[in-house]
Amino acid sequence: MTSVWKTKVLPGLSKIFDKDGKKAAAAEFLKSFNKEDISKEIEDKKTELEPKVVEVIEASPPEIKGVIKDKKPAKIKKNSVAVTKFLDELAKIEFPGAKLVSDAVAKSGTTPLSPAIVFILDKVAPFVPEPKEEPKAEEPAAAAVEETTREVAVEEKKEEAEPSAAPVEAATPVEAAAPAAEVVEEKKEEEKAAETPAPVAEPEKK
Repeated sequence: MTSVWKTKVLPGLSKIFDKDGKKAAAAEFLKSFNKEDISKEIEDKKTELEPKVVEVIEASPPEIKGVIKDKKPAKIKKNSVAVTKFLDELAKIEFPGAKLVSDAVAKSGTTPLSPAIVFILDKVAPFVPEPKEEPKAEEPAAAAVEETTREVAVEEKKEEAEPSAAPVEAATPVEAAAPAAEVVEEKKEEEKAAETPAPVAEPEKK
């Protein structure tokens, strides 16, 4: 009974639901799609492929990056036109496996070939360039604050250094005043000596 189902019933149902044979063609392609050989070829050509793949990714619409990040069949189906074009661009740069999948998609569409498309997108994902970080707006302000703080610190150091010279200058008048005080004291002694009457000499006794 099982053999009859597989040999007669299933093929008959497939013909009914796959009148144009797209699903059958896709199934045959997926069976023959050698992932191991393609993976090895991509690894061998990684250095050569990187700049080309990056260029293709950057030239692609934003939704392609979304599909590469989230490789769900529903997302692939929703963006089937962009995915098909992306596969064509990969085929042009001879990305391993891309030409095979691109040709199969042209015959059967993206939905039945989702497993093969997901495989190619997985291999492309490591080549996606990291988003560039924009400099934060706060950084210039922080730099200005730091510069201002530095200037204030320099001014404070100058102010601390200036008073240290003052005592040296103040010491000069004190030292100069010492000889003047001695001169005044000498003058006073001379005046006292002048005011004191000289002793009267006694008459000589005969």
